[in-house]
Amino acid sequence: MKILMVLTSHDKLGNTGEKTGFWLEEFAAPYYVFKDAGATLTVASPKGGQPPLDPKSDTADAQTESTKRFKADNDAQKVLASTVKLDSVSGADYDAVFYPGGHGPLWDLAEDKKSIELIESMYAAGKPVAAVCHAPGVLRHTKAANGEPLVKGKSVAGFTNSEEEAVQLTDIVPFLVEDMLKENGGNYSKGADWAPYVTQAGNLITGQNPASSEPAAEALLKMLKK
Repeated sequence: MKILMVLTSHDKLGNTGEKTGFWLEEFAAPYYVFKDAGATLTVASPKGGQPPLDPKSDTADAQTESTKRFKADNDAQKVLASTVKLDSVSGADYDAVFYPGGHGPLWDLAEDKKSIELIESMYAAGKPVAAVCHAPGVLRHTKAANGEPLVKGKSVAGFTNSEEEAVQLTDIVPFLVEDMLKENGGNYSKGADWAPYVTQAGNLITGQNPASSEPAAEALLKMLKK
């Protein structure tokens, strides 16, 4: 069971002068769901090497059991520090792909041609494709085999407009995940703000927010075990 995890390399929060990147819980929780199930993991990012961590995801109030475990896990930290370059991986070598969020992916992975090709090829091959929180933004330009948006007519979730408003970044992000999924024809639905909420449409799994990352990873595992 080989699973690819794809993280952002983007660290600038628009023109605010603040840092962004990936969200720690959204990497750590799925990482351990997969690891504990015996999966072989590869972590990739557009630039390779150490991906930028959103500092807000590293504050005391953002910690979870998974993030605490990660901080005490030297092996996991080494894996994170040496991500492979995204353009060096092939979807044919993996059974599934998982995209953790954080605001970073809205700038780089959403527009990354290699990421788009990877998602399209893995989805077409019937392999699980999962993205949580802001990471469903990576589906912005992906197409189905018929040339229509990949999310069109499919049940999808992602960071809500109200959650974006709550973190006061509505006017900073390049696009709103909820709006984009709807504009691309997705059957967007959501749960309560900050509560776990995951949707599945065939082999496409999407989660709403950080709390959805673990259940999304579990949904992906369930698909692989079928």
